[in-house]
Amino acid sequence: MRSIGGCILVGLLCAAGTDLAAESPKVVRPQPFEVVQRGRFAPKQAHENNYGGPALGFGRVRVEAESGHSPSAVMECRTVLLGGSLGQGMDWTAVDASHGGSRWSGTVQVCAGGWYRLEVRWRDGEGVLGTASVEPFGVGEVFVIAGQSYAAGCNDESIRVDDPAGRVVAYDAIQESWRAAHDPQPNVGSGGTIWPHMGNSLLPLVRVPIGLVNVAVGGTSSRQWMPGEPLFENLVAAGAEVRRFRAVLWQQGESDVIEKTGIDTYVRNLVTIREAATKKWGFEPPWLLAKSTLHPTVYNDPVHEGQIREAIDRLWRLPGFRPGPDTDILGGENRGEMQSRRHFSPIGQRRAGLLWFAAVWNELNRTD
Repeated sequence: MRSIGGCILVGLLCAAGTDLAAESPKVVRPQPFEVVQRGRFAPKQAHENNYGGPALGFGRVRVEAESGHSPSAVMECRTVLLGGSLGQGMDWTAVDASHGGSRWSGTVQVCAGGWYRLEVRWRDGEGVLGTASVEPFGVGEVFVIAGQSYAAGCNDESIRVDDPAGRVVAYDAIQESWRAAHDPQPNVGSGGTIWPHMGNSLLPLVRVPIGLVNVAVGGTSSRQWMPGEPLFENLVAAGAEVRRFRAVLWQQGESDVIEKTGIDTYVRNLVTIREAATKKWGFEPPWLLAKSTLHPTVYNDPVHEGQIREAIDRLWRLPGFRPGPDTDILGGENRGEMQSRRHFSPIGQRRAGLLWFAAVWNELNRTD
């Protein structure tokens, strides 16, 4: 088992519970296929011959378990690295404990990587009172995706995740569960997306699992994402569910072209949305904004397309916003024809995913 930058597992867990049978404890969180955002990732120490191995960071994993064991029991846990994954597991480690109801909950520090299996056991003296486990879960990169149809499932081809272990995953807010991010993505339409190809390109280089939380809705303008609107509430809830994530990936603009939104209005709308979401989340993830104004089978409006593009240029220079891809460069064969879903063609989906890979890769390797 390979060391990752000398990272070790430590933890604080709270214990409780007399309501459930001690013989049937259950891990509630992390869920199968869940990805937790890593921290303390230093690109300069991620190379292959770094002393102690590539330092890929670690994450604080929220652990919740249902159990009826006595609060006087000792809780121990370990992580086991599953086959074919990069990371570092750890043997059984006792954790501090307190109690409240039937729920044991707390955090465990886990090295970036995975898939892992999390195992939990309760001990009384030399005897094991009960055990529980969950697999797989990982510590890696999590992205919240928002915008309109080009970010959602409105494209021609359903794309699958290439990784046999399915380490590019999507969160389903309705089912409250994670799964491999094969198209169609959860709750964003029945067509294909650009996101599996982004994940397929990113996974071999980041070497950690990738989680996608997509709340995009087709045909929506920036005003419909403003605070107080249902789309804003969905966005905030998605970010709160995963607690921490790397960035918001924003692919939107076509409806503002149709509505002839002015430059200043679009800038003001995005600043308001970001500031309000940041306040709700309690931390400031960057927003990567795509230039997404082209919709050739619906309109041809260079003037108002140019206004939204100029607004994105201005936003890129403001605190909290970063450059995403310019997907407007994808014309011609990259766009669906009238008899299609009229968004990206299959080759366009892949090229848009590749452009998003480049933007995300640049963000991950920022050193400022």
